[in-house]
Amino acid sequence: MKTLSVALEGNRSYPIHIGSGVLGDAQLLRSAVCGSKVLIVSNATVARHYLSWVREALTDLVVDELLLPDGEAFKTLQTWEGILSLLLERNHGRDTTLIALGGGVIGDMVGFAAACYQRGVGFVQIPTTLLAQVDSSVGGKTAVNHLLGKNMIGAFHQPQAVLIDTRCLATLPAREFAAGMAEVIKYGIIADRSFFEWLEGAAGQLLAGDSEALTYAIERSCAIKARIVAEDETEQGVRALLNLGHTYGHAIEAEQGYGNWLHGEAVAAGMVLACRTAVLRQQMTEAELERVIQLLLRFSLPVTGPRTMDADAFLPHMRRDKKVKAGRIRLVLPIGIGNAEVADSVTEETLREAINDCGRCAS
Repeated sequence: MKTLSVALEGNRSYPIHIGSGVLGDAQLLRSAVCGSKVLIVSNATVARHYLSWVREALTDLVVDELLLPDGEAFKTLQTWEGILSLLLERNHGRDTTLIALGGGVIGDMVGFAAACYQRGVGFVQIPTTLLAQVDSSVGGKTAVNHLLGKNMIGAFHQPQAVLIDTRCLATLPAREFAAGMAEVIKYGIIADRSFFEWLEGAAGQLLAGDSEALTYAIERSCAIKARIVAEDETEQGVRALLNLGHTYGHAIEAEQGYGNWLHGEAVAAGMVLACRTAVLRQQMTEAELERVIQLLLRFSLPVTGPRTMDADAFLPHMRRDKKVKAGRIRLVLPIGIGNAEVADSVTEETLREAINDCGRCAS
């Protein structure tokens, strides 16, 4: 097992435990929980495989369970309110602990509920998808979607611990695994050229489910994110770099309807659009863009936006992006492979050209 730390000020630092069999370590899970009462939130698909493991580690506590509907389409205020209602109905106090057992949708909603219930209670992330393991479970961003924008209603609320069991990936559908790889590839583009090159060479091992390769990819991704979060917890500066591809990608998700494109799929297409924008600004070469495209294609990820979306469909959503300041769209753009910046001087003409250059694909 590998253990990393998200080093935050005060006593808010927390561990990320990564390895095969983490969920079988009852003592590890029990040590992450505070208080005498727990609410485990999951969905039926995940619960069938892993809920009993979590429940058995907490036999000395009062444990309530709530299964939510599965999918991005249910990441709403209405579903979130259901979590709060159960907490109130079962008389959970301020010393309760919420456990998010599932993918990014479960983690985001449970974290947001924990941030708001009685002005803040503890929670533990147990991510079961690759995307959640390398991205959404780490860093304390919690939210629900709105029809007009993804993750526009939420709060920063850090977990008490993150427990990543690589065995969960054995039950993950291929499409979900690929979506998670989009976020893994992102880390190489923004912060670690050598990691990107390792991914190019290890793609076959990752696709074959090699345990050692998967553990390294998750560990390296989490290490990069933990370092950035520790430096800029509430995204006032460098943390925005983690949003490479997300401004374009969130536009795809909102326009197409949440859940029709997986988040990682939209981010993959969004990263290509961001790289194309960087090429137009002469801060990335065509050859580097092609390497990004080819690596995404190795994992069967989309490299163009939906056929039905032109610049006029993208731009209204992009103007509502959380990084917008003083009405200016701010994009995360790569500087070659292994570095990136937040740019607020991209003209609408360049945005339109990048979208047009990337072509169209079937949604």
